[in-house]
Amino acid sequence: MNVTLRRATMDDAQLLWDMQRKSFRALYERYRDERSPYLEPIESTRGRIAQPETHYYLILADGEPVGGIRIRDFGVEKDKILGPLYVLPERRGQGIAQRAIRLAEDIHGGAGWFLDTIEQEAGNCHLYEKLGYRRTGGSHAINERMTLVDYQK
Repeated sequence: MNVTLRRATMDDAQLLWDMQRKSFRALYERYRDERSPYLEPIESTRGRIAQPETHYYLILADGEPVGGIRIRDFGVEKDKILGPLYVLPERRGQGIAQRAIRLAEDIHGGAGWFLDTIEQEAGNCHLYEKLGYRRTGGSHAINERMTLVDYQK
């Protein structure tokens, strides 16, 4: 399978938003996080695409849109923040997220990365750790069911 990233434009906002909602629905239902990407309005997606430091990409598998990845890149020798990253539920388990992260690192450089993810989602933590991300020790309890943990590379 050929995984590629294509820089999103405002014309892609609806597609990205639809995929984001589909991708984060189960997590919202499990954790009831009121800041979940599942609950965000489409205006949030449009706003991210318009931000000068944001590089929002469609993740394509064999040319078909299957997810999205947002990178906030503050320039040469500066930090980069990864997130959100999502792959449609029916396309998970195929190595798409791993490949998308590697492609983003190829574009934006391999160091200076930060992200957070749900501590209770062992698969997410394993993905980032497999790609060389390490926990910083920072964490943020969102509610009694969910904690975000910080990673760096």
